[in-house]
Amino acid sequence: MSDAQVPGVKVSGAAELTNAVGLHARPSVKLTQLAKSFGAAIEVGLSADGPWVDAKSPVKIMRVKAAKGATLYFRAQGADAGKAVAALVDLVERRFDEEEAEAAGEGSGGAA
Repeated sequence: MSDAQVPGVKVSGAAELTNAVGLHARPSVKLTQLAKSFGAAIEVGLSADGPWVDAKSPVKIMRVKAAKGATLYFRAQGADAGKAVAALVDLVERRFDEEEAEAAGEGSGGAA
């Protein structure tokens, strides 16, 4: 069992917001939905020193109001903390899959 899988061990990670509008409504919802899929306690901050907010709370995540170029810091504690942090960092690095969704929407019709 790795340290990241031992209850009580804290895991942290960070990723820069590179999507066009930062942490707005859709990315906030995606982030909280992903965070809720893990049993670990997960927090997000704009600094490695905090302040920290619950990553499973859509309202608290939206209040972070992180703009493009900001770095999101994650910390988690619990049985699947390592997997949780890795998945959240990956989501941010994939730009919340927004560019792919926008490109698909642009090619499927449009102005009347």
